[in-house]
Amino acid sequence: MASSRALVIFILLLPLFEVQATTILHFKSFSPFSTVLETLQNQLGYSFKNIGFLRRAMTHASFSEENNKAFSILGANLIQTSVSFRSLSKDIDVSSKYLNHQLSQISNVESSCAVDGMRLALHKVVRVSPKTNSSVPSVVCSAFRAIFGAIAIDDGKSDAAGDIFCAVHRGGELGNVLPL
Repeated sequence: MASSRALVIFILLLPLFEVQATTILHFKSFSPFSTVLETLQNQLGYSFKNIGFLRRAMTHASFSEENNKAFSILGANLIQTSVSFRSLSKDIDVSSKYLNHQLSQISNVESSCAVDGMRLALHKVVRVSPKTNSSVPSVVCSAFRAIFGAIAIDDGKSDAAGDIFCAVHRGGELGNVLPL
């Protein structure tokens, strides 16, 4: 008899636990980092299907072993490919010297990707260890490049990453470093 009463009480109280669990899960989605990632997605004009990719892109190696290094490498290559493709699409006879000059400028940490990254305020978003300065150009540039690697993986194609890079790099108040 006592076990059946305990079962009835458990069944009656179960909805209360479900509501509390739902509230806790809902609360976690409004952490300061999640809010900043939402703002960043709005700035980029891209909503991640898997927000974990953006989280990783905004995580420096000093903060975690699950970090943005691989995304940054992919992003740097996507950026160079996108710039090359756009240059050749506009002028198939573009000189290799001019194209290499464009690529070296777009790859420059201090004058290009860190500038665009700072304009996106990535130094305030990227997670680093307490001993790491998030405003250092190499940290900002790595996070900036990682965004585009993360977009490509999230979208399953590199085109979206290239398009968003070009919009961010030359768009509005953001990084008019190179005409693309």
